[in-house]
Amino acid sequence: MAQPLRSEEIVSCVHRVALTRGQPFEYLPVGVSNEIARRQRDADAHRQATLQEISLAHPDAVEARSVNHTTDLMREGVALILRPKLKPDVEGQRRGVAHVLVRIGRHNDVFTYAPIIIKNNEIVEAASTRRLLEGSLDRLLPSDATFSDGFGPRSTSTVTKNGIALAHVTRVLQATGHGDPIGRAAIIDRHRRVWWFDLASDNYPRFNLATYDKFYRERLGVLNAHDSWLKSGGEFPTRPYWHRECPECPFAPYCEAQLEIIDDVSLTRYTSVEQQLLLHDHGIDTRAQLARLDPQRAKLARTKAPVIRDGVEPEDHLGRLIDKLDDLIYRARAHGRASSLRIEDPASMGCPTADVEIDIDMESYDDATYLWGAYVTLNTPIQGIKPGYRAFVQWGELTPAAEARNFSDFWRWFEELRRTCEQQGRSVAGYCFWAQAEDSAMNRAVAQPIEGGPTNDDLEAFRNHTPSQWIDLHELAKRQIQTTGPLGLKQLARESGFRWRDEHPSGEASMLWYEVAVSNAPDASTSRQRILEYNEDDCRATKALRDWLNGPAKVLPHRDEPL
Repeated sequence: MAQPLRSEEIVSCVHRVALTRGQPFEYLPVGVSNEIARRQRDADAHRQATLQEISLAHPDAVEARSVNHTTDLMREGVALILRPKLKPDVEGQRRGVAHVLVRIGRHNDVFTYAPIIIKNNEIVEAASTRRLLEGSLDRLLPSDATFSDGFGPRSTSTVTKNGIALAHVTRVLQATGHGDPIGRAAIIDRHRRVWWFDLASDNYPRFNLATYDKFYRERLGVLNAHDSWLKSGGEFPTRPYWHRECPECPFAPYCEAQLEIIDDVSLTRYTSVEQQLLLHDHGIDTRAQLARLDPQRAKLARTKAPVIRDGVEPEDHLGRLIDKLDDLIYRARAHGRASSLRIEDPASMGCPTADVEIDIDMESYDDATYLWGAYVTLNTPIQGIKPGYRAFVQWGELTPAAEARNFSDFWRWFEELRRTCEQQGRSVAGYCFWAQAEDSAMNRAVAQPIEGGPTNDDLEAFRNHTPSQWIDLHELAKRQIQTTGPLGLKQLARESGFRWRDEHPSGEASMLWYEVAVSNAPDASTSRQRILEYNEDDCRATKALRDWLNGPAKVLPHRDEPL
């Protein structure tokens, strides 16, 4: 019998589920990346610290030592069980993990428990018409929780996985007879807020028990088919397809090589499994076939009944079934041309310029910004202003006050530069990629008052200046450029010909460098220099992107030009 299903496999790629249990090719396991290792380490640290806080708040809580001990504690009706070790659901071929079990009642003379899992991520977002049941670490019972208006679970894949993990462990508990019949369960988020969900209801369609059961049955079928393959051989029970977890999957090189050979339509970023099946059902098996569809007809089918002049085409059905099918068609066209495409006419493209241009980028660690970098370009010589890169960095303890002081130093320099331009009658503009990140960091910094430092009014005056002096290149590129996938700075700047000095540049990697940079390690100074060079390259990359939008990008093929 195959190893039991884990919660993370319930929404995982079914091909990966099968390959993990034995492959039809020689396979050498590879270790996890440093970035993933860091995420796992941070998640574990958050979980252990949260459990410690719960233990201090509940002296009567009992920590489970083993599976049998956990079973005994539930049979005895212990109110709060920490670090439980659950008996696998042998018949259902699954095992579950909960970090806390809370006794919530009795059912058929058996004590019932609600599982709680601890996650190092955001769980909720603002939702004006919704509300969620919120508890606290010192009052963990769902009956002690109260509704918080204006919140709903985030619609991210991470939160969906968290919810599915709750449903998974709920089913495992129910198999032991100790599960809550109505499926109450909770997630503790990165801020140690406790959010309760009734999984037996239809309030959370992305991860309630009904949704979970559908995914579970599919993967249980894969396990059974894989067992048969191991015994009898023949065709492997699953086939490769592109899945969102491919970038972190150890089998990805093997799968992608097969998919590229046949130009599989699933390689169009970012299609869901359901969309891929719909495309195949309508005879669209390759990216080339998808690229030849009519995006305008697909868009028309989504908005209203299509006017059929020449019979029913795949777009007429698929346009109704697949949200924004036209976007997928355009992405397939960008792949077919092996380059990004224009969305607008050349005359409408470009980025505003100024006599003095400042490309700005910041680096953060654990929601605190320690570095503001700026690259100054002089299109007109200005007395008192030097071109090149400037960095304002804090290598000491990253407190809110230190973050605010460092931003204040940057802002003082930035304001002086703007003032100099104004006095000499010259135009000036600041540029960033994804202003939401920089704006949030600025807002957080000014929330800590610094004598002589910037205020909210200063920020608003800058952001609302006419003509605009704060330009978000992501917003510009989104309106002008069609890519094969997301609009990331790394992808767009590389198309402009820019190259980072670091071999594997990324914001997540920079967090690992920062940990070394602020340590007593022998290579701390090397890591500091690496961060500064990476930040300078990010600033220079936005300049390269601006120059590309104002020139070479205007001669790209238009996305409405069929292949």
